[in-house]
Amino acid sequence: MEDSIKYCGICPRGCRVDRGSGAAGVCGGGSLPRVSRYGLHHGEEPCLSGTRGSGTVFFSGCSLRCVFCQNHHISQQVSGREYQTHELADIFLELQSSGAHNLNLVTATHFAPSVIEALTIARQVGFRLPVVYNSSGYESLETLRSLSGQVDVYLPDLKYYYPESSLRYSSASDYFEHAAKAVLEMYRQVGPLSVDKSGIAVRGLIIRHLLLPGHLEESKRIIDWIADNLYPGVWVSLMSQYTPVHLARKYPEINRTVTLDEYEQLLDHFLERGWDTAFIQEHSSASRRYIPTF
Repeated sequence: MEDSIKYCGICPRGCRVDRGSGAAGVCGGGSLPRVSRYGLHHGEEPCLSGTRGSGTVFFSGCSLRCVFCQNHHISQQVSGREYQTHELADIFLELQSSGAHNLNLVTATHFAPSVIEALTIARQVGFRLPVVYNSSGYESLETLRSLSGQVDVYLPDLKYYYPESSLRYSSASDYFEHAAKAVLEMYRQVGPLSVDKSGIAVRGLIIRHLLLPGHLEESKRIIDWIADNLYPGVWVSLMSQYTPVHLARKYPEINRTVTLDEYEQLLDHFLERGWDTAFIQEHSSASRRYIPTF
């Protein structure tokens, strides 16, 4: 990946811009990693947040740029500051010293080479936390393979199944084509979820899926794909938290929240496929199910 920044091909967009000269691709990233903020985060799945929090680093920019992104001020604006790789390593060590259960790299794809270098530096001076790679799922296999041995827990989204949806909301008709291959590669590297005696994730794959309003059938197809290709042993985080923010108001079909009935139907379909290793979010009577909630 020596030329990954100079002729950027880190993600499936393949912009091929020279980020080393100051140009930015779709992701908005330059030559140095830009961090919007970092600190202990308690809003992740229970096996990640635990009691002390997940040591989360929010990288600025994103290659997917969804129109409904709840973190659009971070992912689609040039926020925060740039760090040299040794400074990024210092952040990792600081989060470890603060008591974090893990290092949670949020949307780090476009800075993957710098992240690998920073992890190498940090480990040379005592960094030992499990590394969580928190991703949109829109990944290239080359980048993921460069991360093999660097990441302990993969936390990808699996957002869309139909090209029409990913084109409309993320300008990426090839989303599922790449995300499906990426998830399989992640599983190959780390396998099913493994936790320590305190229930904290130390290795494995957790797939996140956010139900979009009016897209229940698409979500069912995603559940079917996971069941057909990865079950048993894979945990899925089924999220109902969708809120029409950012540019969602321009798309009438998603300019509302998800109904309880939609979420219940998705949970029913999940259970009908024969497995219950899922995290679900509280959504009224959804909490009656014997599945961990967050």
